[in-house]
Amino acid sequence: MAAYLSPLFFFFFFFFLLIVHRFTVSADSPLKKTFIFRVDRFSKPSVFPTHYHWYTSEFAESHKILHVYDTVFHGFSATLTQQQVDSIGKHPSVLAVFEDRRRQLHTTRSPQFLGLRNQRGLWSDSDYGSDVIIGVFDTGISPERRSFSDVNLGPIPRRWKGVCETGTKFTARNCNRKIVGARFFSKGHEAGSNAAGPIIGINDTIEFRSPRDADGHGTHTASTAAGRHAFQASLEGFASGIAKGVAPKARLAVYKVCWKNSGCFDSDILAAFDAAVNDGVDVISISIGGGDGVSSPYYLDPIAIGAYGAASRGIFVSSSAGNDGPNGMSVTNLAPWVTTVGAGTIDRNFPAVVTLGNGRRISGVSLYAGAPLNGTMFPLVYPGKSGVLSVSLCMDNSLDPKVVAGKIVICDRGSSPRVAKGLVVKKAGGVGMILANGISNGEGLVGDAHLLPACAVGSDEGDSMKAYASSSPNPTATIAFQGTIIGIKPAPVVASFSARGPNGLNPEILKPDIIAPGVNILAAWTDAVGPTGLDFDTRKTEFNILSGTSMACPHVSGAAALLKSAHPDWSPAALRSAMMTTASTTDNRRQPMTEESTGKASTPYDFGAGHVNLGLAMDPGLVYDITNTDYINFLCSIGYGPKMIQVITRTPVTCPAKKPLPENLNYPSIVAVFSSLSKGWSTKSFIRTVTNVGPANSVYRAKIEAPKGVTVKVKPSKLVFSAATKKQSFVVAVSADNQNLALGDVGAVFGWVSWSDGKHVVRSPLVVTQLEPL
Repeated sequence: MAAYLSPLFFFFFFFFLLIVHRFTVSADSPLKKTFIFRVDRFSKPSVFPTHYHWYTSEFAESHKILHVYDTVFHGFSATLTQQQVDSIGKHPSVLAVFEDRRRQLHTTRSPQFLGLRNQRGLWSDSDYGSDVIIGVFDTGISPERRSFSDVNLGPIPRRWKGVCETGTKFTARNCNRKIVGARFFSKGHEAGSNAAGPIIGINDTIEFRSPRDADGHGTHTASTAAGRHAFQASLEGFASGIAKGVAPKARLAVYKVCWKNSGCFDSDILAAFDAAVNDGVDVISISIGGGDGVSSPYYLDPIAIGAYGAASRGIFVSSSAGNDGPNGMSVTNLAPWVTTVGAGTIDRNFPAVVTLGNGRRISGVSLYAGAPLNGTMFPLVYPGKSGVLSVSLCMDNSLDPKVVAGKIVICDRGSSPRVAKGLVVKKAGGVGMILANGISNGEGLVGDAHLLPACAVGSDEGDSMKAYASSSPNPTATIAFQGTIIGIKPAPVVASFSARGPNGLNPEILKPDIIAPGVNILAAWTDAVGPTGLDFDTRKTEFNILSGTSMACPHVSGAAALLKSAHPDWSPAALRSAMMTTASTTDNRRQPMTEESTGKASTPYDFGAGHVNLGLAMDPGLVYDITNTDYINFLCSIGYGPKMIQVITRTPVTCPAKKPLPENLNYPSIVAVFSSLSKGWSTKSFIRTVTNVGPANSVYRAKIEAPKGVTVKVKPSKLVFSAATKKQSFVVAVSADNQNLALGDVGAVFGWVSWSDGKHVVRSPLVVTQLEPL
């Protein structure tokens, strides 16, 4: 009898062959990645009606093209093999090619701390930023929050050309007269082997294919910049009061370019810049930066390129400086047409006190709102004394319940989310956690909404606590939580995490430009995730408290909206100048501002020009303006050729016959870079031009605070303005003895050049440093 093969056998047999075939094809297929191509738009043959037709005919098939850029950038992004990219890159019309890169987010009382008061000063004069449109590039928005109410707002400005894109749990009704537009960008995120993959189900987390915020970060930054007044706001009782953004009447345009737990991709960010400029925003706030700590040249940096396209059209762009402080040269977003914002503390804190069994009391910080310990002393343990790194960091499944159960556990900060460490302790049976900073974090503390009794302590106190836990025969401790304290001194203090200068690309341009409140900031939050942002946190809260330069950036975005509303004719450079030259460098004790990680005096490498002070920025007296031609000359000065510059500027350029000097860009700060190989005295001269925006007939006189060991002269030392003379130029000559210049720990000395008419003080930081010539 013949053997019988059932249909089921054939089904599984062919299914097996299909799987083997697909695996073989996948294994042998060339790897595809997403790349961004800068194309000379003037090279388009006339036979093609649009650039899109040209691109799809000559460079890539239509299904491989993700975005076509035509406003801040000209070109396209596509998912291709390396062989295809190499071939396209040889085309004479292609000016540059760069691989799509993943970026990361730089993650109520603060408006008052900027010098704003109800019905007074800039809030009053600008009508709270009414009709200025702030574009927020972030993780989206939670439109139902009170912070985004449009009650008593006027009609949407007529110049607005944007749209309200719909999608998962986001309808056209989620936009209003406050949220005037919303878009989301995911093509770069989902395409190519260098992408993160499909939006839905990213890393098994909740996400929405729409402008709706699943992360919370975007809701927080948007409400920080422009949130409406929300009464009885708090995070589980912390920081209770009235929450409001810096520009409460400004309009919001939401551009979701970042996705929960998976970052933000350059190709999508560039598409958002294109859309925002076409839509008609006045300000762009982007709390995003490189995740690798490396700053790319401007012509290879889509954020710098997109920001130039915006700034050249009169749009103010503010960006976070990054959170890799206090390490030197850690600042990111370095383009001189971007306002780069570091973070400082405000005069509010959330103290917790650790009491040890030996009677010692140690100050910490916490946002824990659960059941208190009520003074009960518990055994204290530092499992890290075993020498196993994962144990000292309280990583997942690292703690032995036999060691930590029923005890307060000391965990070292780093490698995993701070609050996640507490969950590890809780799962192992611990009753509390003390999170100890390492040397890199120093004494800088941020509050967290912990899931068990826990607090953060500084590096020095952490070391002493570990020593006690390791040496005492019966170490014990308890933690007391003291709620919200206002009037903390000193404040502001430069946050330990805030990225520091000098500028790693062009040291002649001081970065960061300025600092703003960025520590323990209360703002609106999403319902999609708890206050820790972690998936296992099921708590719901309307507001949350976060820290980071991500929180500082929207303060300056809101500030720019207020200034733009009061001075609609000011350029982005003038707006930045007004904030920089009026910034404060003293704290609320009237002492020089300090730096959190060490407690020592801070410098312009930490704070740029200082802490933003909007009470003075409204009327700065003089401004340092910068034109598009000035920026082009700067790019020529740093060695960029016409082709490189055209990648940024979109149009062909010609550099001056005499090469400009980068230090002569009309920036509101001055950096003198001397050669470390030079001997004897050297002099560098800097040309600056100021524009009078105060009383027409004014006389300003120079004041010099020279760095130690440096001679500074200003010519002329008096500037006279009239109705006919609104601009005046001057030269700053800086002389130093190269062999005897005592630069100190940070490799620089610092001073100030100021102009005053008796009412206004227009102050610029002066940095003197040495570098070995290339």
